[in-house]
Amino acid sequence: MTLLTDFGTTDYFVGAVRGAILSVNPQACLVDISHEIQPGDISAAAFTLLAAYQSFPARTIHVAVVDPGVGSQRRPIVVTAADQFFVGPDNGIFSYILERERDARVFHLTNVSYFAPWISSTFHGRDIFAPVAGALSQGVAPEELGVEIHDYVRLPVLTPTRKANGDLVGQIIHIDRFGNCITNISRSELPAAPSKRGLRLTVNRKEIRRLQRFFAEAGNSAEAFAIWGSAGFLEIAANNRSAAEILKAKRGQKVIVLTD
Repeated sequence: MTLLTDFGTTDYFVGAVRGAILSVNPQACLVDISHEIQPGDISAAAFTLLAAYQSFPARTIHVAVVDPGVGSQRRPIVVTAADQFFVGPDNGIFSYILERERDARVFHLTNVSYFAPWISSTFHGRDIFAPVAGALSQGVAPEELGVEIHDYVRLPVLTPTRKANGDLVGQIIHIDRFGNCITNISRSELPAAPSKRGLRLTVNRKEIRRLQRFFAEAGNSAEAFAIWGSAGFLEIAANNRSAAEILKAKRGQKVIVLTD
């Protein structure tokens, strides 16, 4: 079972979630993906989960709690996809999993008998998501936990668009702690030689022409370059420097792959 939150590690929150899971299933194996998502940053959590979930075996249960709408009318859900389970709020946090895994199903958690006896309006991670995850780990089926829904919340799709002239328009979807800018462009969307002059892409009106195999291939150059990252997306990086700082790039900015 994995945990992904914006709780940090200073307060009691992560420990309380772990305790609530272990109270249901003392044999549960708990793995932290991250608790350092910026507070309320649903998109960052969605990307982090997308980048991590395929590393885990079948029947893994992922508890993802970045939940600025806790206590409101937003629904608690469980998603089944890729022979794994995803438990958390219906706020788009599972959007990228749902976009990639076509066999996914989503259930609104309504069976309160699997929740904590007393539910705080500010801590559904402990009182709803953790007990439900514990129940799943003991073989309770999603159908027992709630009703299937199809009107779940989605973030904007990851798929890049293409201009009439053939240029591919993507965007930066994540900037990691090293300053690498991860785009939403996958190998299937980018030909080996997108233009006659090789790879050419622009970010923030700055052009990048190099596609490298590994970071140190740049030597001591301070220029930004493109590289295929471990999450399967095209990244913009710089050797031992922050590409985001060099390019003054931010999440959400366009990345255009030129084809002329």
